[in-house]
Amino acid sequence: MLQSFAVFYREGGMFMHFIAICGFYIIGVAAYKFWFLIMKFNTNGENLMKQIQKLVMANNVDKAIKLCSAAGDAALATVLKAGLSRANRGEVEISNAIEETVLDYTPKITKLTPTIAVVNNLSTLLGLLGTIQGLIQAFDAVAHAAPEQKSALLANGIAVAMNTTGFGLGVAIPGMAIHMVISSLQNKILNDIDLYSVKLVNILVSRENSTAAAE
Repeated sequence: MLQSFAVFYREGGMFMHFIAICGFYIIGVAAYKFWFLIMKFNTNGENLMKQIQKLVMANNVDKAIKLCSAAGDAALATVLKAGLSRANRGEVEISNAIEETVLDYTPKITKLTPTIAVVNNLSTLLGLLGTIQGLIQAFDAVAHAAPEQKSALLANGIAVAMNTTGFGLGVAIPGMAIHMVISSLQNKILNDIDLYSVKLVNILVSRENSTAAAE
C-alpha cells in the first residue's frame, strides 16, 4: 500500500508537495488543539457549578476558590475563581474580574482554529491548480508531442490532474471534519463560561443581599 501511495504521490507532480504540507499542518494543529481543549481547558461545568453554589451559599467562598484552583488550567474554573476572589466587593467588581479573565482566555481557546479552515480551502485549491496543470500538459502532448510519445505524455498529464485533485480532497475532507470537532469543543467551553459566569454573579449578588438583609 505504501508503494502504491508513493507512485500516486510521485505521479501527481509538484503540487503534491504543497498539499502534503497542508496535511501536516492540519494534523499538527489538530493534535495541539485536542490536547489543550480536552486535557487542559475543559471541565465538567455543571458539576463544578453545583459544588461552587453549595459552598458559596454556605458562606465558604475560600473553599470554593480552592476547588477552582484544583481544576488547574481549566478555563471555566479560572474564570469562576476570578469572580469568587472578589466575592465581597460588589457586583461591578465581580463582573469586571470575570470579563477580564474571559478576554484573556478566549484567544487561547480559539487560537489557530480559523487557520484549519483556511488550509482546508488552500489544499482544495492547490488540487485544482494541479488539475489545471495536468490538463495543460495533456493538451500540450496531444498538440505538439511526437506520435510515439503522445500516449505516455498524455497519461502523465492525466495522472497529474487526477492525483492532485484526489490528494487535495483527501486532505480537505478530513480537515473539515477536524475543524468541525474542534469548533464544537471550543464553543462548548465558551458557552459554559458565558452561562456559569452569569450564574456565579447572580449567586454572589444574592448572597450579598441576603447577608445585608440579615444585618
